[in-house]
Amino acid sequence: MTRRHESPTEHAVPGRFAGQTVIVTGSTRGIGAGVAERFAAEGANVVVSGRTESAGEAVADRISEANRVTDEERADDAPPTGDATFVRADMRDPDDVAALVEAAAERYGSVDVLVNNAGVQTETTAAEATLDDWSFVLETDFRAYWLAAQAALEHMDRGAIVNVSSNHAYATMPAHFPYNAVKAGINGMTRSLAVDFGPQVRVNTVVPGWVEVERTRDELPEGRLEAVESIHPTGRIGTVADVAGAVSFLASEDAAFVTGSALLVDGGRGAVMQDDTLPDYRARERSE
Repeated sequence: MTRRHESPTEHAVPGRFAGQTVIVTGSTRGIGAGVAERFAAEGANVVVSGRTESAGEAVADRISEANRVTDEERADDAPPTGDATFVRADMRDPDDVAALVEAAAERYGSVDVLVNNAGVQTETTAAEATLDDWSFVLETDFRAYWLAAQAALEHMDRGAIVNVSSNHAYATMPAHFPYNAVKAGINGMTRSLAVDFGPQVRVNTVVPGWVEVERTRDELPEGRLEAVESIHPTGRIGTVADVAGAVSFLASEDAAFVTGSALLVDGGRGAVMQDDTLPDYRARERSE
């Protein structure tokens, strides 16, 4: 089993985004919250956003408190950590999307990185889905990505946009429509934005697979998690920290020559053709 990274800040690169402003949509919990924590630990001023004010304020307060302790203990020559603030935004509302970006620019003076992460899904098949289901998912998971990117571009001299998609863009399961179609669309949007926004702004996608968040734990009752982990070549499913590290990399100068790309962060599942031909990777790890 590859090492399981639990903390999004464990491998943070100090000062990587010092003085920069990062907006993370859908960051009141799960992957988005972890991404926000990672950027702040790397020096960015982070704008946390979402629909639930209490949850968003809690994430921003947690980041600020963690960095306050770090600042007190930090050596004089160590890079600074970042600030965090919460801005409520319903990404289905174009006015909220525009106001989110304006609030970030007004508070911190610039927008350097946008992470489009907000997402919803319905448990509907293509036969069952209604127009309301279609609008609910596309307005949040797709249209909002474009609108946020458009708004952020106006404040970016140089910058990066990272769109968070899903491995459902490549292979899917029943009753995930239109979520799965939208995730494939996000990868196409990333390519479009990359060619239209360059060279000023780079645009890439992170494509997570199974990631251990609250929803995943609910979907994988006792015993099922072990079974799912056993069919991953890494011997485990992902953590929020795994995704946060990939997002940080694509937004950083280490990826200065990377744009229009999709980075699959799925523990090797995308390399698997047929599950019943695989060894039990968890068992293999225990035997070595």
